[in-house]
Amino acid sequence: MTVRDKIGQLFMVGFLGTTVTPDLASFIKTYKPGGVILFSRNLESVEQIVELTNELQACSPHSPLLIAIDQEGGRVSRLPKDFTIFPPCDLLGRCNSTELAYAAAATIAKELRAVGVNMNMAPVLDVNSNPDNPVIGDRAFGTEPEVVCELGLATAAGLQDNRVVACGKHFPGHGDTSVDSHKELPVVEAARERLEAIEFPPFRRAVEQNVASLMTAHVLYRALDNEFPATLSPAIITDFLRQELKYDGVVFTDDLEMHAIIDHYGVEDAAVRAVLAGCDVLLICKDRDREIAAFKAVEQAVATGAISDERLNLSVSRIARLKHTFLAPYRPVTISDAKLIAGCRSHQALLRSIEQVRDRLPKVATL
Repeated sequence: MTVRDKIGQLFMVGFLGTTVTPDLASFIKTYKPGGVILFSRNLESVEQIVELTNELQACSPHSPLLIAIDQEGGRVSRLPKDFTIFPPCDLLGRCNSTELAYAAAATIAKELRAVGVNMNMAPVLDVNSNPDNPVIGDRAFGTEPEVVCELGLATAAGLQDNRVVACGKHFPGHGDTSVDSHKELPVVEAARERLEAIEFPPFRRAVEQNVASLMTAHVLYRALDNEFPATLSPAIITDFLRQELKYDGVVFTDDLEMHAIIDHYGVEDAAVRAVLAGCDVLLICKDRDREIAAFKAVEQAVATGAISDERLNLSVSRIARLKHTFLAPYRPVTISDAKLIAGCRSHQALLRSIEQVRDRLPKVATL
C-alpha cells in the first residue's frame, strides 16, 4: 500500500445521487477512500441499494469499503419503507429491556448486511441530561447513565454479533448541550466531576466491551480542553480516550462539514488537526471539493512530516483490523437474498411487539 493509498483509508465520504456515476467511480479509484456513508438521498429500494453497494465495492478492489449509514431508529432512519424501521432509542429506554434492544439491533444488522451495508453509526451513547438539547432528545436511550450503558451496549452487541460495525457516539458526550453542532459550536461548562458521573460512563463501558468504533463530538468541553472541540483535541482523543481509557478501536470524526467545525476551521485545517488529535477516520458527508481538499491537506501534512509515518500507520492498522474482523471475506450481495430479509415477517413481528410494549407504557407529559 502506497502512502497515498494509506491516506485514502483515513476518509469516509458521502456523495449525491443513487447510482455510481462515472465521476463517482473515478473519484473512488483516484483517492481510494476507506469508506462511504449513505443517506436517504442515496437510497430508494432494496433492489437499488443492492446494486449501489455492489457497484461501490467494485470501485475498490484493493480494499473493501466500509459502507455506513445512520440507522438509529425514529427520526434518524435513512432506509426506505421496504425495511423494518424501529422507534427511537428513547422508547427502547423506557421499555428498559436489553433483550428488546439487542433484538432490534440484530434485526437492523441483518437487514443492513443483506443490502451490502456493513456499518451502522449507532448506538447513541449520549445521556439526555439537558432538556433543552435540540439535537439528542429521543435519540438517547434515556436521562440516566445506567440505562444508556445497558441498552447502548446491548445495541452494540446486537449489531456486532451480526457482523455490522457499531459506532458509539458522540464521545465524550453530546447530551448536556443546548445548541446543535450541525449549526454552531456547543460549549459544555460542566466540571470534570459531573462529566465523570453523567456523560462518561457509557463510553467507559463501550471501551470495556470492545465496541469496534467511536465517533467524536464537535463540542468544546471546558473541563477537558479550553481551546479545541473534542474532534480536534489531543487532550481528549489521545490523552483521555487512547491513554487513560486505553481504547484502541477506530475513532471516527463526526461530519467535518458541520458548522461547529467549518465556521471556525477550514476543512483542510480540521482534517489535519483531527488526525493529529488521534482520530482515525475523517467523515465528510457531502461536498466533493471539500473531500478532495481535505485529502490533499492530509497528504501535504504527511509529506512534510507534520503527520508522521508512525501516526499514519497506526490509524491504517486499526482500520485494516476493523475491516478484517467485519468485512472479510467480502462477497457481493444479491437482490433475491436481500428481498427475503428486508422487512420480512419475523422482523415486522418484532417491531409490532415493541410497539405493543410502547402502547402499555405511561404517557410522557409534553409541554
